Amino acid sequence: MEINRRHFIALIVGGAAGINATPLPWKSTDDIAIWTQNWPWVPVPPTGEFSHVKSVCTLCPGGCGIEVRKVDDRAVKIEGRTDYPVNPGGICPLGMGGLQLLYNESIRFTGPMKRVGPRGSGKFIAITWDEALSTIADRISDLRKQERPEALAAIDGNPTGSTMASMIERLLKAVGSPNYVRIPSAEDTCRMTNLVMQGTENPMAYDLENADYILSFGSGLLEGWGAPGRVMNAWGLWHEHTAKRTVRVVQIESRASNTASKADQWLAPKPGTEAALALGLAHVIIKDRLYNADFVDAYSFGFNNWASSDGKNHMGYKAMVLNSYSPDQVAEITGLRPKNIVDLARDFAGAKTPIATCGKGKGYLNGSLYEFMAVQSLNALVGNINMPGGVLVGDPPPLSPLPEIQKDAIASEGLKKPRLDHAGGRRYPFSKSLISNLAQTIIKSPKSPVNTLLVFSANPDFTLPDGGVFREALKKIPFIVSFSPYQDETSDMADLILPDHTSPEKTDDGGWPTGLQYPLYGISKPVVKPVYATRHSGDVIMQLAKRLGGSVGSSFPWKKYDDVLKERAKGLFDAQAGLVHYDGSVPAWKRLRERGSVTPDYKTFDDMWKKIKAGGLWYLPVHAYKNWERLFKTPTGKFEFFSTRIELAFNDYALKISEETALKNMGIAEKGDAVFMPHYEPALSDADRSAYPLLMMPYEMINLASGWTPNPPYLNKTIFDNQLRKDESFAEINPKTASKYRLKEGDRVIIKSPTGTVQVRVNLFEGAMPGIVYLPLGFGHTAYDEFSRGKGVNPNDIIHVEKDPLSGHPVWWNTPVQLIKV
Repeated sequence: MEINRRHFIALIVGGAAGINATPLPWKSTDDIAIWTQNWPWVPVPPTGEFSHVKSVCTLCPGGCGIEVRKVDDRAVKIEGRTDYPVNPGGICPLGMGGLQLLYNESIRFTGPMKRVGPRGSGKFIAITWDEALSTIADRISDLRKQERPEALAAIDGNPTGSTMASMIERLLKAVGSPNYVRIPSAEDTCRMTNLVMQGTENPMAYDLENADYILSFGSGLLEGWGAPGRVMNAWGLWHEHTAKRTVRVVQIESRASNTASKADQWLAPKPGTEAALALGLAHVIIKDRLYNADFVDAYSFGFNNWASSDGKNHMGYKAMVLNSYSPDQVAEITGLRPKNIVDLARDFAGAKTPIATCGKGKGYLNGSLYEFMAVQSLNALVGNINMPGGVLVGDPPPLSPLPEIQKDAIASEGLKKPRLDHAGGRRYPFSKSLISNLAQTIIKSPKSPVNTLLVFSANPDFTLPDGGVFREALKKIPFIVSFSPYQDETSDMADLILPDHTSPEKTDDGGWPTGLQYPLYGISKPVVKPVYATRHSGDVIMQLAKRLGGSVGSSFPWKKYDDVLKERAKGLFDAQAGLVHYDGSVPAWKRLRERGSVTPDYKTFDDMWKKIKAGGLWYLPVHAYKNWERLFKTPTGKFEFFSTRIELAFNDYALKISEETALKNMGIAEKGDAVFMPHYEPALSDADRSAYPLLMMPYEMINLASGWTPNPPYLNKTIFDNQLRKDESFAEINPKTASKYRLKEGDRVIIKSPTGTVQVRVNLFEGAMPGIVYLPLGFGHTAYDEFSRGKGVNPNDIIHVEKDPLSGHPVWWNTPVQLIKV
């Protein structure tokens, strides 16, 4: 694979046109060619016939279009597609490096395997697919014979709404287990926010390209947030014609990230106080009467004080904000100046199409529910809900639902059992799954309630911000099956490996791309034949179901996974809308803004399906703007500043116990009507802050994979030597903080939390907030190959687990620590 300076720079900037300053500094690349020649698996084929295959990247939820260059049957290069609406020509470093994950036998499983060494040793021997399928089928059959189907659990990292996610959950339900658990992400928090304030569980859809003021609450716009190719292209659009720019970007973040450094304005509140800042902005907007009265007065509920049907008076959002979140009060909480809060509020409300975004870093980790509600309330105040340049409310792609599951008596009884993670119960009414609770349940039980665990597209041993709690839980589970194509940390703990294909080897869909403002269904296709003896996990699920037989087998009537994709796609055709071709002449976001209509560019279902498989997409660049009178599906039919869903759920829980106990169990410090509205919840910790006077906060980089996929090895050459030097990673520490501990650049230091310790070197960084220690996510692997294993530390290992109020997800941004000089 040729890597010259031009390609390298294109990789770093994501191919986004018009970016006048790169979002990531680069190093000299003179030695890359020499360095890469030492890799035996580098795709440098002999001369042959050139060809190009168009597909969709599924390495992250962004779903960018890609074009793969081939020489004969060998893939040699991945580029962004210009004929795909999500990312016009752009692609992130991980996507461009996907071939190094495809051809690297050092990090992949080459076929099914079973463990022969101690758990965690990574010692396996090859077995046949027949033996592998028989082994897992026998275990599940035994659980059903024992009438314990709920002892089967699955952890899924596939995108929400994807066909693979549907198939995995379907298998669990057909067997009779309620314990389908997902990897948490910011999208989960977005969906909860939309549910309690707008009445729908769709993800946030940000019309970034049509906005003129972007107020980002920690969103890593240049670190890989959303669909990276799309967001970086939007950044280029915002910065076109520098002298005539009309778009302003403001970053709210405690650290000078690339996004903060390149933004027009950067404000650095204390970590975890973003909700207070958003409410402080709301105070100014309300006090100065800068809010959109048309929307607030007619289409929102709970803004003003109100009386319920039982005659009880309730405080409204306006009164709460004016009483508790003045600029002076918020300045005390956040550390910002009152004038900065006032000026920011007026600028935001004065813009024509302002939008406030949330989801820290890449959005791979969950957020705080009340914080997200506070940010969304800003969008509501300025009337930019479902308006051009705002947060759009629409329906996902109209895929057909799969047929009803066939449940026998065993499955029916198993599904009545409570979930092991307690998600969806009275204590966590809005959470769909809580993997941290699952781990705690396993650890606290004398015997693991999970007998067999299936893990799909996830590496929770490494990625969960839980201080190693899940790793301890894995040790207690009798049997673990990994479907990962990669030799990752969780797979090392497995007893059986049934390896999936990698992204370039399979057909799959990826759900609605994160943050995209119009419905899009993207589907990848194989660009090469499977390199090793792996199988598509969708096909494996169906093969497993057929071996189980009975009602489980009949719940999977399809012959192959492609048939499932095709069946779901019938809903797209039945909608009689959408396009399956994009030529790039008119960007989808511009078509959306122009409010035109769309005539389908296909005639029959077979015609549509053929074109979807060829081009990889169906999309609908049409939107019904405003529509406020019919938009919201809340109990009141309006946007709710005061969430009646939260009130109903809380009252239902408090009936069983007391209000005080309910608040305590839900982790809520506030009392009264404020509980049901966006508000600031101070971070509560049982740690002794005198012993742990500092805070540790992880951060993400666009050129370092921090999710479940490995980092392409050649991206190591983009890491600076004050981020990773040989095998040691660095912590960013403000010089003022370092001086208190007599630390200088390059010193070795132990970072200790109540959960554990790591040793790093010191990088003095003026962009780090005093009192905060910042560690990069993505280092610290104990698996993979020599380019990842043993390189640096994983900040997740020392996170002191606390729970976010109401949602129950982990709080990962406020771990108390101390520094010990080595």
